[in-house]
Amino acid sequence: MSLMKSFLGAAATLAMTAGLAVAEPALIFDLGGKFDKSFNEAAHNGAQRWAEETGGKYREIELQSEAQREQALRRFAEAGANPVVTMGFAMADPLSTVAPDYPDTKFVVIDVNWLDLPNVRQVGFAEHEGSYLVGMLAAMSSKSGTVGFIGGMDVPLIRHFACGYAQGVKAVNPDATVVANMTGTTPAAWNDPVKGSELTKAQISQGADVVYAAAGGTGVGVLQTAADEGILSIGVDSNQNHLHPGKVLTSMLKRVDVAVYEAMKAGEAVETGVFTMGLAEEGVGFAMDEYNADLVSEEMAATVNATRQQIIDGEVSVASYYADSSCPVLEF
Repeated sequence: MSLMKSFLGAAATLAMTAGLAVAEPALIFDLGGKFDKSFNEAAHNGAQRWAEETGGKYREIELQSEAQREQALRRFAEAGANPVVTMGFAMADPLSTVAPDYPDTKFVVIDVNWLDLPNVRQVGFAEHEGSYLVGMLAAMSSKSGTVGFIGGMDVPLIRHFACGYAQGVKAVNPDATVVANMTGTTPAAWNDPVKGSELTKAQISQGADVVYAAAGGTGVGVLQTAADEGILSIGVDSNQNHLHPGKVLTSMLKRVDVAVYEAMKAGEAVETGVFTMGLAEEGVGFAMDEYNADLVSEEMAATVNATRQQIIDGEVSVASYYADSSCPVLEF
């Protein structure tokens, strides 16, 4: 059950958090809502898995504004929730302010790996590795030799996705063209399916016949328009193949659900520090199921799986945008 949809003041908050005798985990969704069919929904699925397996309960909130980030952290910590699981890189600054005030509370943050806080577990992902694999599939499936990438908010994290994707495309077809657009520069870019649709049509006009969306709820508009216009799309974070059966080539899986599940399972004993989930840890990958079986041949899958192992073994190197922001294979 949701803690609250919006903060109604201190009195209401105290009333709703009173009586928490045993520490329960709490989950703070990022802007865009827990049913964004992508990043937040993956977190929801992980929490639900924990609750169903253990019979436990957790508290949650869907943020409605930037101002609620610090408020939510403090309210849950004051109420005795432990651990407090938070979603998204935008929680870094609020955590830096709040976590030191509650040294006995464990905090978990997804998509942050640069804080120096002893009571925070930071989980990052090798998004560039998973994106490289779906880039290979995009190039194998493209008939025009032009593929697209549509990101959400223009931040280093999303450029990290894009750079890995472009490298995978170029590994298959060095002459391929990768068209890349970002939806915006504010958090609203995560939840603008109309803009996602417009960008998809613009990329189609440039010849793209496969489009990869790494844009949260905005990606719903990308996938819908791609299906309507008769081109293929690639989903992200959660497995989105089922949204348009036979029209979503694959989805780049980012196992946010696993990260949230493991944090809640560990409870107050959750290990803090910085952790990265890549191909070797099965933290990223690509989705295969009955919905895209006719789109990805056995030969295509075998080639990509072989490359997956080569990346794990260090035989194939995928450049990180964080290490080289020039991303020589892609212009934004």
